[in-house]
Amino acid sequence: MALDRTSGQPLWAQLHTDLLRRLEAGEFTDGFPAEGELREHYGVSRHTVREALRRIRAAGLVRSGRGRRSEVLATTIEQPLGSLYSMFAEVEAQGLAQTSTVLTCGITTHPQAAASLGLEVDAELFGLERLRLADGVPLAHDCVWMPARVAGPLVGTDFSRTALYQELERHGVPRPDGGRERITATLLDPDLAQQLQVPSPAAALLIERTGTLAGEPVECRRTTVRADRYALTMSFGPDGYQVGR
Repeated sequence: MALDRTSGQPLWAQLHTDLLRRLEAGEFTDGFPAEGELREHYGVSRHTVREALRRIRAAGLVRSGRGRRSEVLATTIEQPLGSLYSMFAEVEAQGLAQTSTVLTCGITTHPQAAASLGLEVDAELFGLERLRLADGVPLAHDCVWMPARVAGPLVGTDFSRTALYQELERHGVPRPDGGRERITATLLDPDLAQQLQVPSPAAALLIERTGTLAGEPVECRRTTVRADRYALTMSFGPDGYQVGR
């Protein structure tokens, strides 16, 4: 891709877009180009290259170190459709460190969540809002509400390095055994884009889940995931796609 110097889009942004395209296409399996190679290939300044690379590194797509060639990282977190999904488990399964920045945690009220759970609008809920990270890079903004009578024992738990379902089981509370998810494409608002460290506007996937236990709603969850770090998968066979309904 030749960069367009007559465009109103900055050169670093054009370079950033093209490098993302090439990363997605799997061009850099033998290593990511050095700054000098990129300057020569695109005919741009050091500042242009460094600004584009800064954003690619911040997104966790490339890892650099002194005295060695930059390494392209495997960055897509895959969710199998039709299974009860744990982001913690999927991130850990790919060898990435899963951590969270806890924004709020405690007993609260939330009329919309309460309605999803079949409760009165002023019912007491356990609420947990987190920024989920993979190897220190923001991946998703996650909000979950559960009836206080179910998840009340979780108040005071440090969720910076543990999973909600793990903590439920540790406190003797059964985890959801079913439910329904709705996954839609969306655009991040500027505040959320800043939290997830992506330029605005940016694409994301919105996952809305109602988790059930023995058929009773016990979990209302709303997770916004960076579209550049997340993929949905399903299996198929002679009888068609194997996806839960």
